[in-house]
Amino acid sequence: MGLSGGIGSGKSTVSARLAELGAVVIDADRIAREVVEPDTPALAEITARFGPGVLTPDGALDRPALGAVVFGDPAARADLEAITHPRIFARTVELRDAALDDAVVVHDIPLLVELDRAADYALTVIVDVPEEIRLRRLVDLRGMDEDEARRRIAAQADDDQRRRAADVLLPNTGSVEDLHEAVDRLWRERLVPFETGLRSGRPSRRPEVLTLVEPDPSWPAQAARLCDRLRGALGEAAVRTDHIGSTSIPALRAKDVLDLQVVVPDVGILDDTAVRRELSRRGLLVVDRADGQGWWDHAHGEGTAPGGTWEKGFVATADPARIVHVHVRQQDSPAWRLALIFRDWLRAVPQERDAYARLKDDSVRAGLSSTEHASAKEPWFAQAFPRAEEWASRTGWTPGS
Repeated sequence: MGLSGGIGSGKSTVSARLAELGAVVIDADRIAREVVEPDTPALAEITARFGPGVLTPDGALDRPALGAVVFGDPAARADLEAITHPRIFARTVELRDAALDDAVVVHDIPLLVELDRAADYALTVIVDVPEEIRLRRLVDLRGMDEDEARRRIAAQADDDQRRRAADVLLPNTGSVEDLHEAVDRLWRERLVPFETGLRSGRPSRRPEVLTLVEPDPSWPAQAARLCDRLRGALGEAAVRTDHIGSTSIPALRAKDVLDLQVVVPDVGILDDTAVRRELSRRGLLVVDRADGQGWWDHAHGEGTAPGGTWEKGFVATADPARIVHVHVRQQDSPAWRLALIFRDWLRAVPQERDAYARLKDDSVRAGLSSTEHASAKEPWFAQAFPRAEEWASRTGWTPGS
């Protein structure tokens, strides 16, 4: 997991508590200091690039002096990062890979959001403290000059950017005891079960009790983070990723399950052990059917035979707090295009969205389970998809980016 927060947020307190609970903590700031210690190749390169004025009399790096050189000079900062970042990354990977198989590894990284690193983790945890409270802490508790504190805060991501990157927001406006309690709860209820599910190959599953909830305005942002992780794992094989299903349609009550779609050249990519490893690093598991028959979609539309199917793959998360169904569809399959038409049709035509909502409500009133509801929808889909196709043809719909 990635852990971050703005200066003055209390991130170090969270990191220390996680270490007490048993996490393996990789401290990005500590590594950044290690790679430029005296007699290291990185310090020699920094001295060669910026001159001996960035060293203290005893040969250590003079951080304020170096900061004065690179602050406000993008080219100089880029040169410094070219020297330090590869070494920081290599050491981070070394420490991560040295952790035991059942470890919860925490990457304590101040610039997680600024470096756009959220997709690299199975979970991102942001310590959430409003800017003005952090400012007061820097001035009152650390004795920092207020103008300097404001400059440091302004140089980082803002509160909204951090919240968009966060799977978990840990508020820290109360006491240290309150924060410890929140961290302990996160560890007990989410991190440990997440690690166990991931290591055992056991994905989080939807409950069989069919429950609909009101639309959650955070669903699109959650889906976007997961799509980023899928692209990070699959690389160029991810032709496109999309948020689909009921949670992608505004104003529609839905099961609290995120449906995502990934289009790939060949679903056989999910059999690649390297791909499975990259997905697992981001909290995702390839789900194989117990009966060995593979996953498929019901075929709909012209030219399809009754009872016909289209092959697909299936990926889910091991996160106990977020049920995700990732439908991996082949580029030459009609299924992925149909899923997007259906989504955009329901977004554009309120009466059709409302008809779909009534179908869902009928299933709840009938006491159907989630599995029974999925089967009960098929006759309605068979009638709805031609209407959706007609709408797409009439409006000149295209899949978009």
